[in-house]
Amino acid sequence: MPSLKDVARLAGVSTSTVSRAINGTIPVSEETRLRVEKAVRDMGYKPNLVAQSLRIRSTRLLGLVVPEMQHETFISFIRFTEEAAEAKGYNLIIGSTNSDPDREERFIENLIRRNIDGIIFSRVSDKSHVLKILDRTKIPVVIIDRTLEREDIPSVVMDNYESGKLVAEHLLSLGHRAFACITGPLDIAINRDRLAGFRDTVLAGGGTLEDKCIYEGNFKFESGKKGIAYLLDTGARFTALWAQNDYMAVGVLNLLSERGIAVPGEISVAGLDNIQQSWMMRPSLTTVAQPFREMCTHAVDIIIDRAGREDDNREKIRVMLKPELIVRETTARPPEGSFAAERKEVERK
Repeated sequence: MPSLKDVARLAGVSTSTVSRAINGTIPVSEETRLRVEKAVRDMGYKPNLVAQSLRIRSTRLLGLVVPEMQHETFISFIRFTEEAAEAKGYNLIIGSTNSDPDREERFIENLIRRNIDGIIFSRVSDKSHVLKILDRTKIPVVIIDRTLEREDIPSVVMDNYESGKLVAEHLLSLGHRAFACITGPLDIAINRDRLAGFRDTVLAGGGTLEDKCIYEGNFKFESGKKGIAYLLDTGARFTALWAQNDYMAVGVLNLLSERGIAVPGEISVAGLDNIQQSWMMRPSLTTVAQPFREMCTHAVDIIIDRAGREDDNREKIRVMLKPELIVRETTARPPEGSFAAERKEVERK
């Protein structure tokens, strides 16, 4: 295997210059950089990453921790974080917690032992207990998507209150006044924020969102089906429903189709995330798009800006990005006459 000295000899420079050109620690002239890069290519030189990390005190590795890897939301986080990290010359170690706070803690401890340059993670829920780990490490950390109340840990999130507000404003503008909501798990703060934005806007617009019209789901397709079945079977009165993610919204549409209830003819339905199914299905789903790429880019930039710094990395940084409402075919003006739930009750009798 060619060595650093071999590359230096071919490029006609010192080994320290080769090191600087490869690592980017100290600028070199453009002519020198090009000579070094050509020598590296010609010789097939592969840097010893372990030795390199010891010299420059950087592993060029970032950790990304997500609650699960099957959900399209977190697939997007992985894809765009990897894209942003690679553009900056970093690689990712990716792990899933399976929404288990103990597994989350173990994985983050493992990342810290690897001496990586930073950690980006989306918390399991309010049950997460990794704060005690973060308080004893100087490795830069950014929380993405599921934020903390603590201001000393940087976070990058969508404005979830605004997402609920956007959906409510849209449905109110169509003439709806009786609403239902299938939330995500309410031990996750973003879902409480989404519900607050939705409820506040509905009530301010003269609509109703009764407690019996709110069902706590778990972000899964099946909980969307169970949620809408529960609402219909208990006689909840509504003409428009918001499911706090698209998987649950698709479950809602599936159950309504099974029961012969027209969307949007009898019930309007909206979701959140803008996953592929939302525009591939018919009727296509009105939803709220999350700014996944921007969130991941901001998170990587914050981490890299703090990597290797000797000062306290815990600065008050909270990036909050705006959601976008995408109106499609599952929302329309409310039906004339009785509620769909009442119609089905009459049919059963």
